[in-house]
Amino acid sequence: MHEDLLLLDSIRLNFSQASLHLMNITIGFIMFGVALDIKWGQFKDVLRNPRKVIVGLMAQFLILPAVTFLAVWLLGGFITPSVAFGMLLVASCPGGNVSNFISSVAKANVALSVSLTAAGTVLALIFTPLNFAFWGKLYSTTSPLLRPIVIDPLDMFRTVVILLGIPVIAGILFSQKLPRLTDKIKKPIKTLSIIIFAAFVVMAFRNNYGYFIQYINWILIIVLIHNAMALISGYLTASVFGLNRIDRRTISIETGIQNSGLGLVLLFNPKIFPPELNMGGMAFIAAWWGIWHILSGLGIATFWSWVRPAKEAEPVTS
Repeated sequence: MHEDLLLLDSIRLNFSQASLHLMNITIGFIMFGVALDIKWGQFKDVLRNPRKVIVGLMAQFLILPAVTFLAVWLLGGFITPSVAFGMLLVASCPGGNVSNFISSVAKANVALSVSLTAAGTVLALIFTPLNFAFWGKLYSTTSPLLRPIVIDPLDMFRTVVILLGIPVIAGILFSQKLPRLTDKIKKPIKTLSIIIFAAFVVMAFRNNYGYFIQYINWILIIVLIHNAMALISGYLTASVFGLNRIDRRTISIETGIQNSGLGLVLLFNPKIFPPELNMGGMAFIAAWWGIWHILSGLGIATFWSWVRPAKEAEPVTS
C-alpha cells in the first residue's frame, strides 16, 4: 500500500457543525422532492406485478453489498480500512435521487425506475443499517488491521428515519392532499435541491481543497472501480433473471446510483461513528462517489440512448 494512502484514515475533513446541519436539511429537502413523484398506487402496482422490482431491489440491497465486501476483501493490501468501510457504507445506502432522471436520459424503463426508487427508499430504513452493520462487522473481524467494529443498527435506523422516512412520508402526503400545488412546485423544488446540493459540494471542496488534491488520484480510481462494479452487477443480476435489455439498463442505473449524501450524514453522526475511529477514507469515498456517479450515470445513459434497440422502444411497465 502506498504510504500516502496510509495517512488517509487519520484525516479529519473540515466540516463545521453548521455545514453538517445544512447537509441534513439538504438531504431531507431532496427526499421530500423525490417523494412528490411517489404515489400510493405505485406500491399497489408493485404488489400486483412485483418480479422486476424484486430483482432490482435484490441487486441493490443483496448483490451490491456482497460484491463490495468481496472487493474490499480482495483489495485488502491496496486500500486502508476506512476506505473499505466507505465502500461498504455507500453500498448499503439506497439509490440516489437522480436515478430517475438518468433512466430517462438512457431511454430506459422510467416507470420501473420510479417504482424502485419508491420501494428502495422505504426499505432503506431497514436494510441500510442492517447491511452496514452486517458487512462492516464481517470485514472488521476478517481483517488483521482492525479491531471488530461495533455499529448499532438502531442508532443508524433512527437517523435514516429522520433523513428519509419523515421527508418521504411528508412528500407523499403533500402530493396526495395538494395535487395541483404539487404539479406547480415539483420542478422548481428539484431544480432548487440540485442547486443547493451543488453549492454544498463546492463549499466542502473549498474547505478541503488540500486534502482533495493530495488524495484524489487514489480515491478516483477506487470509486471508479466500485461504481463500475455496481453498474455491472445490477445489469448482470437483471440478465440472470431474464429481463429485457431496457429493464436491465434500468436496474443497472438504480444499482450504480447510490445516495452517498446519506452516507456522509451517517458518517458524521458521532453516535454511529465516534471520532476516534479515524474514518477519513470513508468521507472521501462517500463525497467523491456523490460527484462521480452522476458523471458515470450520465455518460452510460447517453451511450445507451444512442444504441437503444428499436424493438424494445416501448418497455412493458411492471
